[in-house]
Amino acid sequence: MGAWYWIGVSAGLGASAGMLIAAASGAAVRVVLVAAATAAIVAGAGVGLGIDDWQSGGWVDIALGAGGALLGLLGAAQTVGGALRRGGTRVGTGALVGGAALVAAAVAWIPVAGYLIPLALLALAALLRRRSPERYAGLRTLARDE
Repeated sequence: MGAWYWIGVSAGLGASAGMLIAAASGAAVRVVLVAAATAAIVAGAGVGLGIDDWQSGGWVDIALGAGGALLGLLGAAQTVGGALRRGGTRVGTGALVGGAALVAAAVAWIPVAGYLIPLALLALAALLRRRSPERYAGLRTLARDE
């Protein structure tokens, strides 16, 4: 395999690492999100550095590993935050997002799929952010006297 394959694997595994960090931290609060982003970038860079030491790819492995981890964290943080706001438990949400991260890590080994995982997570984050309601009124709307 060429260097392009290992660069894609680095990006996909970095995105999976970002998803795992979002699942473990419950990244719904902005302060936690900043700390989780730092951890994800370091983890993604570590994945890229490990792949760079093992196969040829150069600094691009490290950069795309860190970038993929950041995109994976942002995509998964939207999912985790939305699930927690809507009544999901931290353990259940973390388990489901962690399982999805393991599936994404397995898919990252498919040629070209490693490049698509961070992009798909970025598109998912944008879609979820756009579709999220401002505020749910609940039963308060029925309590009004007219």
